[in-house]
Amino acid sequence: VPQSLDYPGSVRLLGPVCAAVHSHLLSLAKEQFETRYTPWLQWTAFPELFPEILDALESLQSPAVSLSLMKLTACLERALGDVFFLNGKECPFLLRDLLASQELARVFGQSVMDVLKVFVGSPRGLNLRNVLWHGFASPQEIPPKYCSMMVLLTAGLGQRLQSHLQQTQLTLVHRPFRALPNLEDLAVFPDVTSEGLSVLEEVMKKSTFVLKIMLPYWEDALMKFKSHRFADCAVLLLPQLEMGLRRVFAALNRCPQRLLTAESTALYTTFDEILAEHLDDGRLNQLPVFLGEPTMEFLWDFLNHQEGPRVRDHLSHGEINFPEFPKEAANQLLAFSTVLLLRFIDEDLLSVLKERAVVQSLVRPAQGYSARFHPVSQLKKQVLSCEKSIGLWPLLSLPEEAEEAARAGHSEVDACNSVVTEIMSELCHHLPEGLRAAGDVGSLPVERWPQVIRELCGIPVPTLFCPRAVLEVLAVLRSISAHCARVSGQVAASAELRRRQWAERRLRSRQRQTYLRMLSSIKLLSPVLYLILLLIALELVNIHVVRGKTTYEYQQYLKFLKSILQYTENLVVYTSQQRNKWSEAITLTRTALVKVRTFSAKKQMLIHSARKSTKSRKEFLW
Repeated sequence: VPQSLDYPGSVRLLGPVCAAVHSHLLSLAKEQFETRYTPWLQWTAFPELFPEILDALESLQSPAVSLSLMKLTACLERALGDVFFLNGKECPFLLRDLLASQELARVFGQSVMDVLKVFVGSPRGLNLRNVLWHGFASPQEIPPKYCSMMVLLTAGLGQRLQSHLQQTQLTLVHRPFRALPNLEDLAVFPDVTSEGLSVLEEVMKKSTFVLKIMLPYWEDALMKFKSHRFADCAVLLLPQLEMGLRRVFAALNRCPQRLLTAESTALYTTFDEILAEHLDDGRLNQLPVFLGEPTMEFLWDFLNHQEGPRVRDHLSHGEINFPEFPKEAANQLLAFSTVLLLRFIDEDLLSVLKERAVVQSLVRPAQGYSARFHPVSQLKKQVLSCEKSIGLWPLLSLPEEAEEAARAGHSEVDACNSVVTEIMSELCHHLPEGLRAAGDVGSLPVERWPQVIRELCGIPVPTLFCPRAVLEVLAVLRSISAHCARVSGQVAASAELRRRQWAERRLRSRQRQTYLRMLSSIKLLSPVLYLILLLIALELVNIHVVRGKTTYEYQQYLKFLKSILQYTENLVVYTSQQRNKWSEAITLTRTALVKVRTFSAKKQMLIHSARKSTKSRKEFLW
């Protein structure tokens, strides 16, 4: 932003202009507005939003104006990003960087971009987008004239863009909207019923979490949900959750200055700071301690984790098609909000409400919530999926000669199986006591391997505020697991195809030999993949032990994991239908197994470190 831009002066000068624009728009009938402005609003990819905004401006309902501005700024940011992509460059993530770009200045003109900066691009200006999306502004604090001005500005941008496209012969292409991922994983609360809505309606009027001046937002959010406008419900609620949590954060950490709003000299306190482990000065953030892990895990899942829905980010940046916003997401948000608000009401009222079945149906899952989108949870999901996939490898019904050939001894396969047995015997010593084979800790029947993998994945692993070393190890383990899954899928597909071709006598002599080598290899690959999954599951249970390793030990451990990753990557290539390198896959497997056995002998895996730390703790206590 050029230092010469006088933000306070610009706001004063633009005030009368905004008032005139507001009067002008209100004087238009809807048909006049659509005739005059709709052609210039097509570039936003959401022209149907603007008649709605006109209705909101005429309604004189303050929450409607704020909602309109939030949706308009999100829509505008997405559309400006589409224009930026005309240059073939990656779009800046932040709106302020987008507005400061020379690429957009060349399309719309620098003076136009400066006006936009005054309205939505800088804390030194009105900063309408951030003030609203971060929950700072009450319904009465945003003059409707600013919303009218943003509508006219958007139309003006469309007019300039059309001229630019005609001159350059370029075509504006809108990036596809995002779909919220894995919502089924987040469906922890039951559907909000009319009874549940009436509870929230009662609680929000009595909970100290909700400021009285913000209550109209909550009331409007419920109305939007009832009328099936689920995106509007979420857009209204998310800033209010941030606003309420900011107040609790400031009170618990005794830093009232963090409630600052539109100060150009201080950063906003947003969800990023509110949900962090530590404050800027290094002190422990007291909010997670107060809220507890289940509540924090839900907030991180819903808002922050990269593989989660990240609802607020996607909505505020215009990445979601508002009319297609899923009811399930709004449902979970409302249910969670109800549980949160219950923590800030009078004890007597709380005890009465807790007797109601609808409240119990919300409180129970909230108290038992565990992370769904943390890398730990995602790794467990991958391992379980891969284990299931291997279990589905077809039991082939083969002609007698094929069965005999497949049963024939293969020295390298036998050698590999011997190493697998040796490694498994070592791993058995590190299984939790309840999972070991009765009477013999040194063995685990092959048929029990899948069950043990599933049970290991059922052991809770702390996920909140994982340090970098833990996340790095998880990333490698997830890559290994993903490649194992690919191998499993390829083997199953190849086995089924070749079995059918064998039965139909469509295999040439060389292909028959390749098929028999594949059958021999499958008998080895199945236990090897199970072994890798078991190793991953065991290391995952002990993942936090990695924090106790020295830098050298950690680097050696990471090097070991990456060697296993390299093996699984190569196995994906060798077992593909294009390559069919089954003998090479066996040789590769033997080398990898030897590496695992050698590293295990050094006692440098997490299962070994966990045992050492447990042993030293017991000795110390003794």
